[in-house]
Amino acid sequence: MPLGQRQGDNGEARYCGAEAAFSSDIQQSLSFALGGSFDFIVAPLTDPVYRPSKAQQDAEGSAIVPPFSGSDLVLSPSQWNSHIVGKISTWLDLDSPDALMRSDSETTLKQEAGWASHLSLQACLLPTPRPLSCGNYARCVNQVLQGLSNMQSNSAVETIEALTESSLDMSSHLQLWLRIPLVSPAMEAAQGTENEDLLFLERDEITGRFKNDTWEWWNMFRTLCEHHSQLSVALDITAELPAPNAIKRWIGEPLRAAILHTSAFLTNKRGYPCLSKQHQNLITTLFTHNVQIVISGDCLHQVDEPPPPSTDANSNGAEDVYHAKHPLKSYLEYVSHLYRKMDPPTEQERFEMGYRDFLQAPLQPLMDNLEAQTYETFEKDSTKYSQYQKAVRAALLDRVPDRKVATTTTVLMVVGAGRGPLVRASLQAAEETGRKLRVYAVEKNPNAVVTLHSLIKLEGWEDVVTVISCDMRRWNAPEQADILVSELLGSFGDNELSPECLDGAQRFLKKDGISIPSSYTSFIGPITASKLHNDVKSYADLAHFETAYVVKFHSVARLAPPQPVFTFDHPNLETLMDNKRYVKLKFELSPDTGSALVHGFGGYFDAVLYKDVHLGIEPSTATPNMFSWFAIFFPLRKPIYIPAGSVLELHFWRCVGPTKVWYEWAVTAPSVSPVHNVNGRSYWVGL
Repeated sequence: MPLGQRQGDNGEARYCGAEAAFSSDIQQSLSFALGGSFDFIVAPLTDPVYRPSKAQQDAEGSAIVPPFSGSDLVLSPSQWNSHIVGKISTWLDLDSPDALMRSDSETTLKQEAGWASHLSLQACLLPTPRPLSCGNYARCVNQVLQGLSNMQSNSAVETIEALTESSLDMSSHLQLWLRIPLVSPAMEAAQGTENEDLLFLERDEITGRFKNDTWEWWNMFRTLCEHHSQLSVALDITAELPAPNAIKRWIGEPLRAAILHTSAFLTNKRGYPCLSKQHQNLITTLFTHNVQIVISGDCLHQVDEPPPPSTDANSNGAEDVYHAKHPLKSYLEYVSHLYRKMDPPTEQERFEMGYRDFLQAPLQPLMDNLEAQTYETFEKDSTKYSQYQKAVRAALLDRVPDRKVATTTTVLMVVGAGRGPLVRASLQAAEETGRKLRVYAVEKNPNAVVTLHSLIKLEGWEDVVTVISCDMRRWNAPEQADILVSELLGSFGDNELSPECLDGAQRFLKKDGISIPSSYTSFIGPITASKLHNDVKSYADLAHFETAYVVKFHSVARLAPPQPVFTFDHPNLETLMDNKRYVKLKFELSPDTGSALVHGFGGYFDAVLYKDVHLGIEPSTATPNMFSWFAIFFPLRKPIYIPAGSVLELHFWRCVGPTKVWYEWAVTAPSVSPVHNVNGRSYWVGL
């Protein structure tokens, strides 16, 4: 049964599994686990003593049927699909120097993967690869992932063709989970000894990579498998944990499961298992990123069980049957406790769930007219309009001193008024301060103008608000404004052409006039985002790798703090206005992060509306409870490997042409990428 029920949370992290030993009666193993309140088991698919070469000798020419853990008929298709994760044999060693071992391993891997696909399993757990020596293992797994038609091995095992000829078509969506320890066994054994630091710094003789950084094992394997979208990682969590930043980089990887060993648990005063605070925080983080927990190992806590019920016949003549408690039940109960004590998702989080790690094309507000549904979504963001109202309020108080309130009417222009939320916020600010306003609402979308007129009539603002159906860059204002209010910011600040629009509109702002916002700065930082990379890659063309996307980041690892990119001030007091920009940035990963892979860059903005009234999504200063803007993602055509201790150098351009504005970007260290989106060939914003 699920660990618990949190309102609005229907993710897979609610389901917890148990790692089981091989049994020729998998139905009984599953029943035992389900009776212990587990939701699924991770179970071997074949008898661990099986070796294809030995079986071939014993068969003396007869057809070989591998000793699977039961016929496909012992469980229903839904049970195989929902309650069984196949465990590929742990004895496999495809990079062994022994040719027979390699051959047996390859044959068994493909047999078991074929059988799993035939059973419609959702996932199989692959054994841990040799550290930084996994070329042949990865090649064979990649063959399985590619769904090759010749998956049968070169040995004389004939039955495999019948078993897997069709079932190894990976259209079955079988996920392969590569088992990787969070801390290498060598490092765990050396904890607290004088060898710990030496082992941590030990490098592989051939690759030069840190030998005991298990992320390196994963990165080599998945690179050899071409970053395949059906290859994921399952982390082994034991008593020792690496540095927090080293853990954080895993969040951006395709992490599907965490195998929590009983050795990771402490003992509380009552003798029950519990976890350290660091382990609790890790498990909670995994829950929020939809990672399933699998409990593994022997029971190390002797928790008192209730005595078995009497076997005397009851009043109905039937006998009570005593079902032994699952040895891992107490660990499951603790994990369930951690899940249930998490705060339920907030209203904002529930709203954002459907957008998490989902690629969206940025708006083209000058070229396209927004739809009613888009307006409605943005207008629900009360936090944003509250900040605007504060800014207008402060500007009015500065603009009109108390002694001039009765004789002064402030001219306020809302450029890009939409359906009127900024008009409303400005009038409410005027009411709060007791200042008089004359408002011009300028909007180019004729459909929004219809709504604006209706709003003004409904609210009785006819004597205060004038609606102008026109592009702000082409409007000839009848008078100059004291305050110019706009809502033209994009996820990257300037990416919806706020600079070009406001530069054109400032001609009708008084020389001492106030612009709200008064300035905004874009920010950018490197991220690991495996899912986003694979989603872009699925389009199989260059254009999508040179396009920026609006994304609600979730399963993303921010590898370094974002740095400022471009700043725009309004009004623009430069004699020669030029909104072209270029910057070169250097990012250094925290020393305890280790190596990492950069799939692209996350973009954000921070805006000063007026004086100390701020608005933005840059992570360190983000405005709470605001959902009008998600981050922007600039992908890299090929992920960049960042060795531990190295510097990432990014070049970023904002280019302006007669009819469009576009960005170009490139990495020059530690390796060189092509310049992306040259001349705006793939992605641009129309003027």
